[in-house]
Amino acid sequence: MHDIKHASKFKRSARHRGVKIIIGLSIIVGIAFGVRELGNPAPPPSTAAAPAAVPVTAALAIRQDVPDVVHVIGTVQSIDGISLYPRVTGNIQKIEFTPGQNVKQGQELFLIDPRPYQAALDQAKAQLAHDQGVLAEAKMDLQRYQTLQAQNSIAAQTAQDQVYVVQQDEGTVQLDQANVETAQLNLEFCHITSPVSGRAGILQVDLGNLVGPPSGASSSTSSTSTTSSGQTTSSSLVSITQLQPIYVNFAVPQILLVQIKRNQVKGALEVRAYSQAGKLVEKGKLTVINNQVNTSAGTVAMQATFDNADESLWPGEFIRVELVVATRQNVVTVASQAVMAGPNGSYVYVIGTNGKVKRVGVTVTSQQGGISVIGEGLSGGENIVTNGQYRLDNGTQVAVRQAAAPGAEASAQAQQQ
Repeated sequence: MHDIKHASKFKRSARHRGVKIIIGLSIIVGIAFGVRELGNPAPPPSTAAAPAAVPVTAALAIRQDVPDVVHVIGTVQSIDGISLYPRVTGNIQKIEFTPGQNVKQGQELFLIDPRPYQAALDQAKAQLAHDQGVLAEAKMDLQRYQTLQAQNSIAAQTAQDQVYVVQQDEGTVQLDQANVETAQLNLEFCHITSPVSGRAGILQVDLGNLVGPPSGASSSTSSTSTTSSGQTTSSSLVSITQLQPIYVNFAVPQILLVQIKRNQVKGALEVRAYSQAGKLVEKGKLTVINNQVNTSAGTVAMQATFDNADESLWPGEFIRVELVVATRQNVVTVASQAVMAGPNGSYVYVIGTNGKVKRVGVTVTSQQGGISVIGEGLSGGENIVTNGQYRLDNGTQVAVRQAAAPGAEASAQAQQQ
């Protein structure tokens, strides 16, 4: 019994010693850790990293002259478009051109068989020569009768009758001369020439066709079918269309009429013709302002003339037209893509010398060809963000990744005009 109590007491003592050892070790470790921490000063509190600069592209706002233009749709019209008709009847003996080729004014295109008309001319000349002989004889007789009358050898009535005979013969000779001229003209009409320089159209007759002048006084441009069976056709032979120079017809709103008339007096306004693809074809001049307003449309018809040296403008086609009404002198311009729309109006981002942007409200007076004309808000020379604005706000740091040359974007757009 005594041994059991002694053993229990020994176990309790051993357990107490273990606890004391563990506590002692913990205190030693704590002191060591504290000493180490005291020897190593605490690092300074961490700071937040600065935000990265937003990449943008930019261009300078520049001052330049900007044309004030009106955009409309126009149609090309030939100055002279004619259909050739024969003026005498006969068979087509020669066709002296190729359909679709350019022809010159006065160039012979067709030859109608001239032999009948040459024979008619010879006959008229022979009749003229005969009647001129008759007139000469009558004049000689009149002179003899007048001499005899002065000698009282014949009656005065006889001499007077001879005067009338001479007058009749003179009239006959004049008629013969007119017949000769008519025959000569008909012979010339066998040679059909182009009255204008232009491009020949599709041939409406064939070699050997019997052709003649159109029936009636008017020569309609509509063609009837040609035949090769010997029947006379009164259709046009071919059409000739002048291409150089050429007209472009268009209409502008009547509200611009006063300004256009005022500026046209100073000098013919410039008109630009563009293809449907937007390519500049040629520049011309405003030559006609119609004398009345189209009341149903509220527009004024106008006409411009183009040299059309390379024949890019073709009669009947629709084209885009720009009429330069005036030119705004020394105005501030920026690329249109630089202008943003906000709840308080238009604005742009101006890059400061520190690389930070500032939102600046602007007034846009006109936009055309990728250029915006700024009426208020900029004075010119500011570096304007042209791309990347949607990530910006006042004070945002930016990095210009592709700085355009001064006015490069705006100038490029202006040159396209």
